[in-house]
Amino acid sequence: MKMTKAPVYYALAQTQFNPVAAMAKYVDEIQDILRREGYTLFEPQEITQLQFISAVGQVPAKPEVMQVTNWLISKADRTAGFILGSSSLAYHTTHYETRNEFLPELVQGLQAVHQVVSLEHIARLGLRYLDAVVPAEGESVSQYLADGLQGVSFGAKQRYAMSESVFETETGPMVKSGTLVARVYRASSPLGYPPDLMPHGLQPLLRFQINEAVSHAVIDSDHFVEGRMPIDFEQIKGQLASLHAGIKQSFEATITPYAKEIWR
Repeated sequence: MKMTKAPVYYALAQTQFNPVAAMAKYVDEIQDILRREGYTLFEPQEITQLQFISAVGQVPAKPEVMQVTNWLISKADRTAGFILGSSSLAYHTTHYETRNEFLPELVQGLQAVHQVVSLEHIARLGLRYLDAVVPAEGESVSQYLADGLQGVSFGAKQRYAMSESVFETETGPMVKSGTLVARVYRASSPLGYPPDLMPHGLQPLLRFQINEAVSHAVIDSDHFVEGRMPIDFEQIKGQLASLHAGIKQSFEATITPYAKEIWR
């Protein structure tokens, strides 16, 4: 069921697959399939990456700057879209509804890629959610977070705080063991994104466009599995559902009954 005031302001589902060095040759055909499904914007994205060449003998590893191309394939209203790379596909949205609308989109995109390039296997599946805890006037962040996440308090004004827990989870059906990373950031600042996660090409919901400094928290939930997985779309759906169930359990353990009542 959808919360009427759901705190999700960004959600991403990602898969990594066997590298396709010639992806640039196939991207037009993939884009055309997704265009007919409503993803009509197409924007190549150049990313600069620093890679280290393996050391040989006593010679230290050398850094090398490389240009990597991703392709953004988004809806015209910039509420959701795909990020395609030579060995990965991500579906992301700033207008999250429920898992029933969210998870099938990654599968649909992966089917389009497989139809064109004939993938051999999946190496990683993951889900990541950002939830914004923005108290109303007269409230505090502490009213929304479980007791174990309250942090240190001794009278001084807190600028920033972060907690992180990493769990080994039971998942299925393809990979039986997953990793769930649960983080909570607290700050007095504009509402932003972790440095490694940006909604490229998307527009946030109006209520999450907070550009002034406010006391808030961000619940960052990252659940993934790694291993050699076959291109079996029914099993991929099941694996994604299992990952989502783990994130839901973590989220519910992070928040208070008061938060559930406010957001329901």
